[in-house]
Amino acid sequence: MQSLLTLCAVQVTRHQKLACRALASLPRDLYPALFQAAFMYGRMLVLLTLVQTWPFPSLSFRQLLPQPKQLSWLEQPLKYRVEVLIQALLTALRSRESSSRRPQLRVLDMTGFLDASCWRDPTTVSMWTSAVSRTCLSAPPMAREAQCFAKRRKLDPQVPVASPVELHTDLLVNRTSYSALIQALRTSTCGPLRLRCRDLWAEELSGPSTVALLELLDPVCLRQVDLRFNNLGLSGLCTVVPHMAKFTHLLSLKLQYSNVDVRRLTAEAEGDFQLFVSAIGQLRSLKELNMGSSRLSGRLDQLLSSLQGPLESLGLPFCALLSGDLSYLAQSPHATHLKKLDLSGNKLSGDLLVPFQRLLREASASLLCLDVTECQLMDVNLVSTLPNLCCCTHLRYLGLYGNPLASAGVKNLMEHSLALPELQLVVHPVPVDCYRDLPWPPSLANLLEGTVDEERLASVQAELQQLLQARGRHNVLWTMDIYGHSSFDYFSL
Repeated sequence: MQSLLTLCAVQVTRHQKLACRALASLPRDLYPALFQAAFMYGRMLVLLTLVQTWPFPSLSFRQLLPQPKQLSWLEQPLKYRVEVLIQALLTALRSRESSSRRPQLRVLDMTGFLDASCWRDPTTVSMWTSAVSRTCLSAPPMAREAQCFAKRRKLDPQVPVASPVELHTDLLVNRTSYSALIQALRTSTCGPLRLRCRDLWAEELSGPSTVALLELLDPVCLRQVDLRFNNLGLSGLCTVVPHMAKFTHLLSLKLQYSNVDVRRLTAEAEGDFQLFVSAIGQLRSLKELNMGSSRLSGRLDQLLSSLQGPLESLGLPFCALLSGDLSYLAQSPHATHLKKLDLSGNKLSGDLLVPFQRLLREASASLLCLDVTECQLMDVNLVSTLPNLCCCTHLRYLGLYGNPLASAGVKNLMEHSLALPELQLVVHPVPVDCYRDLPWPPSLANLLEGTVDEERLASVQAELQQLLQARGRHNVLWTMDIYGHSSFDYFSL
């Protein structure tokens, strides 16, 4: 239900010309509500005036607007609203140069506005990065006007010169958007609009292209780098990662699908691995590391022991880990600080099971998210692991999809999960007894492509829901939808 203030703001912004004329006489405390209403309903004229006359140093999307998934966006799609705001910012910047009023806006913060589901939509991502780049590329003429104003100010000290506005945003760049973003970053260094990137996702870029991009980013603002599907290999990572040492607030580094395999290294590749380990060790603030799909068998200790402090989030999915890797991790300083741990795709049902259980005990006081998707865990493995799992009393997320568990094993897990008071989300597999003609032991392909007995599955799901209701845990979501319910982001923990 909308508040009275929101309803009033919606009505006021309906009459755009009147609202714009009235802004100067309205209390500045009403600006946020008016901004929300104008943005939600795409009232461009009001947005233009609001941004131009914004009475606060900062205008933050994250603080003023709900996430798109939390909002029933009315009348216009998200793309149009962002384009409206970009146009409002451009118009406001042009007006600032010729205005006799000293502008207050210094930071336009658009970070954190798009949620994870938006970033999975290529159209939305492309629109967002393109809009940001286009904004910065429109700035050079305004920079020349600012120089003229600077000359005028020398003649007349009473003439104000507008200070630059910092545009804080999250960016995803690929080969299509790369050139425009590079040009925008270069332009913004001396223009009235200074681009500051907080979280960077770079897909399918070469090593030199990635280095060129990193060199143009602000060393203080960047907190996360996610290099996806870049196929850099060890030699490419040795070129790229040393350029990250300047980012003093870099907390998260993800190097998934980088084509790294340390199992049979040549002498040259061994040297590259040592250089990479050294470069990772130079990232002084690092708290999250994801090396997804890197073959790190037997070398985890060398990689993690180079770090200057303990990690709070560690992603090692499909890394071909050995028992010695998990034994090291269980004894390392990282274990007692881990909030998020992803071991998906490693065979935990064999030699890794005991060190995995030991790791759970060590991490029990801090662990919030555990992902063991597709780890070949069967009922007998889960039964022996439950005492260690139930020690993780702060656990919020548990990912078990793709493991060959029977419905009895899932129910047993649910019963034991009552000992986890903070648990919010469990992604469990389709029970093996809900398949038709499933071979044993089943392969992952069997579990993903096998024929499911829908009637039997519906019956099991009903039993699970009844059990949750009977135990008063209706607030916990148990689902088999792995794509719609991913683990929590590290920065949200």
